[in-house]
Amino acid sequence: MTGASDIRDELPAHLPALRAFAISLTRNMATADDLVQDTIVKAWSNIDKFTPGTDLRAWLFTILRNTFFSDRRKRKREVADPDGIHAQGLFEKPHHDGRLAFADFSRAFDELSPEHREVLILVGANGYSCEEAAEMMGVAVGTVKSRTSRARARLARLLGLAEGEDILGQEAAGTLSVMSRSGSQAA
Repeated sequence: MTGASDIRDELPAHLPALRAFAISLTRNMATADDLVQDTIVKAWSNIDKFTPGTDLRAWLFTILRNTFFSDRRKRKREVADPDGIHAQGLFEKPHHDGRLAFADFSRAFDELSPEHREVLILVGANGYSCEEAAEMMGVAVGTVKSRTSRARARLARLLGLAEGEDILGQEAAGTLSVMSRSGSQAA
């Protein structure tokens, strides 16, 4: 075991040569330093596999080279996504979230007065303008605007939503449009 201990004592002497070799492979100082560190960790962990009397530097260079090419093969299969844009596209919400949110929405919507439900269906879900809804309902445009505002505020309170918070995300644009400022924006 004393021979293995002596070999470990020799590792620091080879660091400059390992670093130079790593820089020549990676062309990047930070990546080269990581590669040298990985090489030393692997050498230290597998020191029992080193054959005493052979060239330690050659053994370390082999470990570094193999580590470098293994990492390249791994990275070839990986998609570079530093900002997480690709990963966001792979994310899928559980399907039950939409059903649960819709059930909450339905219960809250049923608690609204008939006038508030009517105005939200016309202006929010169907996308009619306040003028069109006022004509259909036989009331003034200001009444439609007022009812729409109060109905949305009440619905948000019943759902426990903060201002601007989404209950369903993009899952049910028709239902979400009831909560939005205008039905045409939500679709």
